[in-house]
Amino acid sequence: MTENEYESQESWLDLSAYDNSDYDPGRGTLTRTLWYFCSLLFVESVWFPFGGCKLFLLRIFGAKIGTGVTIRSNVRVKYPWLLEVGDHCWIGQDVWIDNLVPVKIGSHVCISQRAYLCTGSHDHRKRTFDLLTGPISIGNGAWVGAVAILLQNVSIGPNALVASGSIVVSDVPAGAIVGGNPAKPIGKRERPIA
Repeated sequence: MTENEYESQESWLDLSAYDNSDYDPGRGTLTRTLWYFCSLLFVESVWFPFGGCKLFLLRIFGAKIGTGVTIRSNVRVKYPWLLEVGDHCWIGQDVWIDNLVPVKIGSHVCISQRAYLCTGSHDHRKRTFDLLTGPISIGNGAWVGAVAILLQNVSIGPNALVASGSIVVSDVPAGAIVGGNPAKPIGKRERPIA
């Protein structure tokens, strides 16, 4: 490809032809609308500090959430019916779980402030910018650091650690410490001192 072809004013995308009608969010328009407003008022809200109520609402809308889970303020969950959280997890302030497809979080997992779990993207090779989705899973005892980003089709192994600010584009083995953009192995996590 020549430099001039890249610099052409012609758009390689035709967003007017974008069509995601084959995507099924798992619930109808009414449920999605109700969730949107409940989430804005009670789950994402800074002024509503009652974590138990947030968990109750998430469960009412279909999330599978274990015991002892802590959810801070400004947490966003796209579709709670596609979320599974184990026992004794911490989900920090401003975490965004953008789950167009299932996100599974094991037990004793810490997801720190402003982490972003993104299950969707678009196919840049197609003029129609087709929607691409893939699940995310986080194993027991893992820690996702602040401002880390996990992209679709990623599995974080048990007891792994994703360093703050990292962008994870591929699976992370159990017990690994990864960091950077894209995240690469930078060490092995040691067993904590009792």
